[in-house]
Amino acid sequence: MSETATRAGARHRSPFDLLAYLSDRTAAVNRALDRFLPGATTRPATIHKAMRYSLFAGGKRMRPAVCLASAEACGGSIDDALPFACAIECIHTYSLIHDDLPAMDNDDYRRGKLTNHKVFGEGIAILAGDALLTQAFEIAAQCKGWPRYSHRDALLEVARAAGSLQLIAGQVADLEGEGKRISVDQLKYIHERKTSALLRCAARLGGMSANCTAAQLKALTDFGHHVGLAFQIIDDILDITQTSEQLGKTAGKDTKAQKATYPAIVGIEKSKKIAQQLTRRAFAALKIFGGKAVALEALAVHLAVRSSRTTPRASLPKYSDSRGEQKTRSDLSGADAIALKLPCISNANLPNEGPTQSPLLTVDS
Repeated sequence: MSETATRAGARHRSPFDLLAYLSDRTAAVNRALDRFLPGATTRPATIHKAMRYSLFAGGKRMRPAVCLASAEACGGSIDDALPFACAIECIHTYSLIHDDLPAMDNDDYRRGKLTNHKVFGEGIAILAGDALLTQAFEIAAQCKGWPRYSHRDALLEVARAAGSLQLIAGQVADLEGEGKRISVDQLKYIHERKTSALLRCAARLGGMSANCTAAQLKALTDFGHHVGLAFQIIDDILDITQTSEQLGKTAGKDTKAQKATYPAIVGIEKSKKIAQQLTRRAFAALKIFGGKAVALEALAVHLAVRSSRTTPRASLPKYSDSRGEQKTRSDLSGADAIALKLPCISNANLPNEGPTQSPLLTVDS
């Protein structure tokens, strides 16, 4: 893996290989999840098979990656952050299983495979989601605790992100908004809770596992907030512009269900601009780390320019760095992305306001 730190006074930063980083971290998370979960043949075998079916269905593991990268940015170890990364992935997968149920989004495919209820039936799918949510707390409770953050702090972080004021609140508002004309303020409320809350939690837990300072925790909170909102907007755009095969789930379902999305309310082009602005703000939040958050920067770029569920390395857009060497966007460090003015990072001034002050209802024209 070509992850190379910037030397003091160095003129250029060595390229960061995001695909190699994600491959390595995904493998580590998968090994840990396999250890944390009961085996597929453990009684009652049906529920454990159902849990594992969705959990190991080929997810991108972006939330765990954000968690681990946040720990590294704060000087922590992957081993200390792994329980949190796995807990977050269990919560995310549970939410997908329930999202796909006929009573909610009623989807037949997820991550390129039949949804859980299509394989195991609605009853077992509901219980598999319940079990994964509960499993998340068992896994998170195995953290060791740190001078600045106790077990109580960590478990409260998980509970609040997954509870009725955040993740569940977003789900409720999303369901109640179907077929209705809602404002951008109301849509932002949905996105902040349904998507951003868990990514923000992942970043915060990663920092906490490294015993981060209060200033670092605030920076990670801002990063997770803005990346989470941008992630959902890009997802909404891809739902319109990509095929089911590319997405690994049913394309166009948001439009069919008359769901409120940024493209539906402000159009695709303005939605892209809002996502760009959010990504710039995510980058701004990372300045405190002084170049030690290259993995988080690369993840932000990836989430902003992704165009499909899986992008083979050979098909990634090429660019020439300052030395004329051909690279792909997966190799970009944050500084390179800014210098090259990729779609996610523009020349506009980085705003100073944090997530609680900035409504992000509009972007500069």
